[in-house]
Amino acid sequence: MKLLRILLASCLSIAVLIFNIQPVLAFCGFYVAKADSSLYNQASQVIIARDGQRTVLTMSNDYQGEVKDFAMVVPVPVILKEEQVNVGEAKIIERLDAFSAPRLVEYFDPDPCEVRLFERDTVLESAPASQDSKSRRTRQNNLGVTVEEQFTVGEYDIVILSAKESDGLETWLIQNGYKIPAGARELLQPYIKQNLKFFVAKVNLEEYNDREYQKLRPIAIAYESPKFMLPIRLGMANAQGDQDLIVYLLSPKGQIELTNYRTVNIPSNLDIPEFVQQEFKDFYTTMFQKTYQKENKKVAFLEYAWDMASCDPCSAEPLNPEELKQAGVFWLNETSTTSPNNRMIMPTSNVFITRLHVRYNRGQFPEDLRFHETGNRQLFQGRYVIRHPFRGEISCQSDYPQAVSNRQEQEAQNLANLTGWNIEEIRSKIDFVDANAATTPWWRTLWN
Repeated sequence: MKLLRILLASCLSIAVLIFNIQPVLAFCGFYVAKADSSLYNQASQVIIARDGQRTVLTMSNDYQGEVKDFAMVVPVPVILKEEQVNVGEAKIIERLDAFSAPRLVEYFDPDPCEVRLFERDTVLESAPASQDSKSRRTRQNNLGVTVEEQFTVGEYDIVILSAKESDGLETWLIQNGYKIPAGARELLQPYIKQNLKFFVAKVNLEEYNDREYQKLRPIAIAYESPKFMLPIRLGMANAQGDQDLIVYLLSPKGQIELTNYRTVNIPSNLDIPEFVQQEFKDFYTTMFQKTYQKENKKVAFLEYAWDMASCDPCSAEPLNPEELKQAGVFWLNETSTTSPNNRMIMPTSNVFITRLHVRYNRGQFPEDLRFHETGNRQLFQGRYVIRHPFRGEISCQSDYPQAVSNRQEQEAQNLANLTGWNIEEIRSKIDFVDANAATTPWWRTLWN
């Protein structure tokens, strides 16, 4: 029996959060780490490229087990044909993850006795079915299930189904070798009432073995529909506790927002102690869980919102036009121009990315995710700041040691508030600057 992995056209990912920082001496931080999907044992991620009613949905697979047992069912708004389905490479999701991940940056205090001038940074800021396809449709009238399309793309055998009742669909799947998790019938019925179709994929073992794939590749589907949603309820049928989902939303207009759930910015831009650089994973996962609970487990977190032609600071280089196309951005050819040497020039406002992170379960998220496009181009990023004190000899009279000692205490307080960690244990890991350190009187070097 095939083990049916009822995937939501979305799934999980990783956590994130951040806070408010005071003005810094250096305008550009040095990037040192990012909160990407590598912080988690499993990370399901989805890319949605949307303009008007056109959508390209790319689903990554975090399936653990024998590929012969893999299968997934995704509700889709239209009947998909073979040319509307593509198998891509995991690299493109890794690139989006790295580009949009919340980041840890570090700054180095200069010698307080030196006079330094800094220049101000500029901040960037579906078509009717053909007669031929109709002839390929098969119906099992006793079950009310219709096989609308059937084809193989890459290493996947794909069937597009429509159904009249969830009982019949469940029976059809079982009869065709899929093992349905308990509760699936109840979850399937609302999609059938909405007249949604079902995208069913399993691995073609011969194709998979011939090409010697190392792991299952993401599947992308392209379609037109006024429905702008991501079905997550089916993924709860065989879920073990909370699930995480990261959605990379790409639009030519601006931020994409949820309409049926509240979205909050992750805490951002707070100073934290230096030692967190070595404990970033524990810090990040603990902080996210604490913030998730504080919000009553009923919100989506905005981790990143930015024009994809720039970044500051960059956790990875912006995607080039070819990579954006692989991510499903289909409007580049319509809005881009070419230079005299025939190289594509992509306008800075051409692609805007919104990164949402949702941790959900059946109780807190009873509805699928519903989105809408906006013209909001406000920039936001999750980042944490580490400031390294100047630890050389201070050759002038200065209140710098006291100021840094006070700053380090505030960093300890910030970390305790974010994570709930014991403040005394945090302080024990901080190399505090001596607030009473002797400094050279200012007049001593005046004539020497």
